[in-house]
Amino acid sequence: TDAQLLKQALAFVGAIDRLPLPVKSSPGFLVNRALTPYMLEAMLMLDEKIDKSVIDAAAKKFGMPMGPIELADQVGLDICLDVGDMLRSKFGDLLPPTPAWLRDKVARGELGRKSGKGFYVWKDGKADTSSDPPATTEPTAEMIDRLILPMSNVCVACLREGIVDNADVVDGAVIFGTGYAPFRGGPLNYARTRGVENVVATLDALTDKFGGRFAPDAGWETFK
Repeated sequence: TDAQLLKQALAFVGAIDRLPLPVKSSPGFLVNRALTPYMLEAMLMLDEKIDKSVIDAAAKKFGMPMGPIELADQVGLDICLDVGDMLRSKFGDLLPPTPAWLRDKVARGELGRKSGKGFYVWKDGKADTSSDPPATTEPTAEMIDRLILPMSNVCVACLREGIVDNADVVDGAVIFGTGYAPFRGGPLNYARTRGVENVVATLDALTDKFGGRFAPDAGWETFK
């Protein structure tokens, strides 16, 4: 983009009280690319017969304002499906597979909040959780890692690929763009705080157990 046009665009975004995020063109840019593995992993957990309330509770325990299942309903399951397919066409098995039943749900018109029913039934713009049976299990640390660490992994990949050139801007964008737990300081700051070696070792362990979608990005080697 022409430098002067970029300057004007950044000024406009600032004037409407939003955080401008300069990115190179790439599938999903930053926010959708970080958010999609989070929501698709939650759907794989549903396939493993983990209750949706437990999956959402795992994300909330980490500090997310809402869980990935409720978020998918908010975004629209048709949108989730389209973005997932688009990103998988580019990144393949680095992303969780899209379950066949999700296509069936979308085909039936169960799109989430906008159609009144998705994973939850929606009333007056809110997910109705009153009819759900109470969760019988607590979310585990592994569940939280499966949801959260791929977001950090994608953010490191976006830095390495030069899609975004500043780690602090990545963190700000993911907080404002996805609702990522603000007190964690963003997915890259969280990785720094937790310890990069620990994050990479945990991703390696998840790769051994669940497959290559958890493989640590090469960018961790130079991430500070």
